[in-house]
Amino acid sequence: MSLNLETVFAEQVTLNSLVQNLVYASGTVGAIMVVAGLLMIDAGTTRSNNLLNSTLEKLLGFFIGFATYFLIGFGFWAAQYYIMEGATLTDSIKDWWLAGGMANARAHEVDPGVFPGLNTFQIFIFFLACFAGIINVLFHFAVAERMKAAAYFIFCAVATVVSSALSWATWGSVGPLTNPGFHDFFGVGFVYLFPAGMALVMVPKLGARPGMFNPHPKVASYDAPSIGLAATGLVTIFASLPMVILSCLFFFDPEALAVSVTMANTSVGIAFNNYGLAWAGGAISGLLIAYKTRNYAYTLLGPLAGYVAGASGFDVYLPWQMFLVALGAPFVAYAVYEFTLKRGIDEHKLFPLFLGAGSYGLIMLGIFKAGTPRGGYLGFEEGAYAFQHGEIGIVMQVVGILACIGAGVVTALVLGFILEKTIGLKVTEDEQADGLDQKNWDIAPAPNGTPAE
Repeated sequence: MSLNLETVFAEQVTLNSLVQNLVYASGTVGAIMVVAGLLMIDAGTTRSNNLLNSTLEKLLGFFIGFATYFLIGFGFWAAQYYIMEGATLTDSIKDWWLAGGMANARAHEVDPGVFPGLNTFQIFIFFLACFAGIINVLFHFAVAERMKAAAYFIFCAVATVVSSALSWATWGSVGPLTNPGFHDFFGVGFVYLFPAGMALVMVPKLGARPGMFNPHPKVASYDAPSIGLAATGLVTIFASLPMVILSCLFFFDPEALAVSVTMANTSVGIAFNNYGLAWAGGAISGLLIAYKTRNYAYTLLGPLAGYVAGASGFDVYLPWQMFLVALGAPFVAYAVYEFTLKRGIDEHKLFPLFLGAGSYGLIMLGIFKAGTPRGGYLGFEEGAYAFQHGEIGIVMQVVGILACIGAGVVTALVLGFILEKTIGLKVTEDEQADGLDQKNWDIAPAPNGTPAE
């Protein structure tokens, strides 16, 4: 099809729009770097006999989520803006499923009166598809080395659809929970709390890995092969997320006025500094806990806990507030970590970081920033979607937390029951001990500690 310059809608392809497109495109780069960082953390903490299998399952889980989101997911998130304009969820899905009209249209051929800023919305499919895949990677941390690959892959596809619907409710400014007041700048609810909710159901079903708490005839102890590699993964994530922060901002005239995805008043500099201080505050407290307990794990958990706790409010915190919240986050993660450890619960990432620090951060946001105006959409001066008509408050923060965790719990209860009765969920204990590299890829097991007597 040849290009007819007379039919080009110039308003869709201005230099200003290109700059915004590049800003949002950088968020996709940051999201992919997050995946790389997560894979490095996994490689540094997974028993060597499971390393290949764990890496491949996470990578395949990412792409299952990525492809499923392109197929159907974005239509759910975009529906909040369709409903705001008087359309429906069905209209949004028709436009934005894989073969939908808007998903396949060239921006310069679409009248901005029909859909302005089409390029930006199309780039957002890629951006949010990355996070649909990341949700699956995070869930795998909780079930790795224990869940059958087929069961995990089915979870990935179903979880993507559910998390997409959850993002419509909890991430943005005019969804059913965000419009009344639930505030979550970085998607802590649907990206972190949702897979943690699934893990609440699946971890007890799958049980502990051999050698994790007690010696096994084939596995004397569960040892991390390379904390240095895990630390490198941590820094990779730290370096990548500033690009993602930019993609959580909307930019309006004049020129590049930054408003958060929640429609709260913010600025690029404040959001970036809050992000840095979240890591710093968490790292300091994590370091203190690590030396006090002589447990090196908190040197990694600390900065991650600070980040997760602060992520929901990078847009609205003042830097000193962010630092104080981040300082407290590792202590919450520590309490959850020790609670699970003493009870033999084999989950040391999602529970302390997401259920602990993530929920703590959302609650502290409701306390520190209560009354902060947000919600609605710029340009609406009255009615249900009036710009900044809603306020941050503790009640809506708690409602959002329960909704996100609850969605994960219900998803896992239903899907886990079906899979348990059909293809099965759990890899046998002997296969776990030998390593899934051998079971799934015919790779001979490597020595892993001294056999228990």
